[in-house]
Amino acid sequence: MDHTHDADAARLAALGYTYDKQFKREMSFWGNVSLGFTYLSPVVGIYTLFAASMTAGGPPMLWSLLIVGAGQLLVALVFGEIVSNYPVAGGVYPWSRRLWGKKWAWMNGWVYAVALLATIAAVAYGAGPFLSALLGFESSVATTVISGLIVLAIATGINLAGTKALSTVAMVGLIAELGGALVVGVLLLVFARKNDLSVLFNTFGAGEGNHYFFAFAAAGLLGIFQYYGFEACGDVAEEISDPGRRIPKAMRLTIYIGGFAATFVCLSLILAVPDISAVINGTDVDPVGTTLLGAFGPLGYKLVLAVVLVSFVSCVMSLQAAASRLIYSMSRDKMLPGHRFLSHWNDRLDVPPFALLVAGAIPAIIIIGSIVSENALVAIVSFASLGIYLGFQMVVLAALRARLKGWKPSGPFTLGGWGIGVNILALLWGLIGIANIAWPRYPELPWFENWLTILSAIVVVAFGLLYMALRRPHDNSPAPHGDACHA
Repeated sequence: MDHTHDADAARLAALGYTYDKQFKREMSFWGNVSLGFTYLSPVVGIYTLFAASMTAGGPPMLWSLLIVGAGQLLVALVFGEIVSNYPVAGGVYPWSRRLWGKKWAWMNGWVYAVALLATIAAVAYGAGPFLSALLGFESSVATTVISGLIVLAIATGINLAGTKALSTVAMVGLIAELGGALVVGVLLLVFARKNDLSVLFNTFGAGEGNHYFFAFAAAGLLGIFQYYGFEACGDVAEEISDPGRRIPKAMRLTIYIGGFAATFVCLSLILAVPDISAVINGTDVDPVGTTLLGAFGPLGYKLVLAVVLVSFVSCVMSLQAAASRLIYSMSRDKMLPGHRFLSHWNDRLDVPPFALLVAGAIPAIIIIGSIVSENALVAIVSFASLGIYLGFQMVVLAALRARLKGWKPSGPFTLGGWGIGVNILALLWGLIGIANIAWPRYPELPWFENWLTILSAIVVVAFGLLYMALRRPHDNSPAPHGDACHA
């Protein structure tokens, strides 16, 4: 008999969760780390936003990765303490439910679910040009959409195979992405280096006409968009044994390993870019492609693209896993429309299949919709990162409120006397990140485009508030809520 699993089940029961259907705890510790790493995906983040960040702030944009990494580590420490106390599937939703209450939990879960579904669509769509290039297709909206749907279908298929398959493929993704990133980075530094380290302190004229701080803040979106994924380790808390001890450690390792890989990939690209000035002035609009093709030739470039695509598939897969567990967790508490359908459990697969299918179908609809209206896709994607950060900070704020009302974390991992200080710093950091994401930077555009990120957030929050007022989903379940400071 596995006494560890018995203890985990007893812990869930003590927290008030005695569901008939429960996940098998088949995810290993390194599978959990891999899930967070492939969600964070340094290759996806750096390769996707390298050109935009270089154009905005020049090579010093590298330092944003260190700054944001430190800020997000604070958030990961707070999350680690919470999940150690409440090792329940679904992450931000059950955490907010216990720390604050059922209404706050509904809004936190709603905002985060929409953000995750939008992010899945954005990453799958972003994979389109890379798959098209690998297969030799001419890049177009149609090929990008088809390629994105292929990536989405592969990721959905892996998730439907169950937790063990997810854990295994996530580990393969980590090895492929981390190994590929390190190999490509070393080869660039040794054989294709065009610049020395002094360029990291040279803006090459980026941001001229304004204070460089504003240019750096815009370039810093590279780091802002890079460092989430660690929370996915907690989304699958019911699928790993001894989650109260292992998940907080997995979250921190995700930041350490992912941050190192992202910084190394970015550094190697900066030092290998043939003409930095051409990137800054917009002459070279694809510095990643230019650099890799020049360094490795057509065949080598194809091999690098293959590794990049593995990273994209792994990232979509991990995002879907996180989204489906959140949807399932909210649905078993009857918080979402169609909750009977979405909380359905498949005994053979040991996963919630319909929640997974929704995490594939809605992003697919968003991707297909880009054929009709690219502006709609832009609006949805604009909300994605802001929504992730809003979801994070709703948890951080709930934790701070609970501490001030007497909550004393009692899980295996605690911050002790450092807890409230770390919590406050994490909240301040998150507010800075939200402001940077939402800040309107293009006064030459129509006002609604310049404020699109904020407007999309207002629409999502308003719809959630309206649904909550009309249908009162928060009253549907007797599951524990708002009891953190009384436990």
